[in-house]
Amino acid sequence: RDLTKYGLGALALGAMAVGQHTALAAPKIESTQRGDMPTTGGMRPGPTGADPVALASPGFTPVAISISAAQVDAVVETLEIVDGVMQDPTGPWVVSWYKETGRLGVDDQNVVVAAHVDYWNVGPAVFYNIRDLQEGDTVDLTGEDNNVYRYEVEWLKLYDVDNAPIEDIVGDTGETSLTMITCGGVFDYADGEYLSRTVVRAKFAEKNP
Repeated sequence: RDLTKYGLGALALGAMAVGQHTALAAPKIESTQRGDMPTTGGMRPGPTGADPVALASPGFTPVAISISAAQVDAVVETLEIVDGVMQDPTGPWVVSWYKETGRLGVDDQNVVVAAHVDYWNVGPAVFYNIRDLQEGDTVDLTGEDNNVYRYEVEWLKLYDVDNAPIEDIVGDTGETSLTMITCGGVFDYADGEYLSRTVVRAKFAEKNP
């Protein structure tokens, strides 16, 4: 699941502001990543072994996110990689999780989510206030298993699009992590896009039934 080759300039995070509606180009993801479900390899069921059964992916899909310190209480949608392109979040108030990244309840995976900071004809959007998060603030992700997975913020950084250390942001972290990404920094009115990305890293703290 090598996501480290793609630049943050490619993340489709909604540079929607002041009359502009610019969808940024998105990162290309190899088809060999975890989005391709393995089979049992045993060619079953069926007497001829012609109908293999796909194994379920471990862990759980996030379905909601709550961040009290950033006034976030939102639905989490699951998006896919289509023709090698990460789909855009579908609106100003929804957070997107891509199924090619980490899942809840699995150790040593980096769950990566993204959302708009602002939006055409709306103004501030769901991730507008994550830039104000501090170390120790909590982020609660509710999984499809109805459990709440709590993460604690470790750091927040603003990266230039062209010089961001992608491996450090979206790659394996050596712990069970959550990474939240949105647009940030200066808005380039000429090109209709933000020049930086706000990245928040949090580590897993506990699961609540």
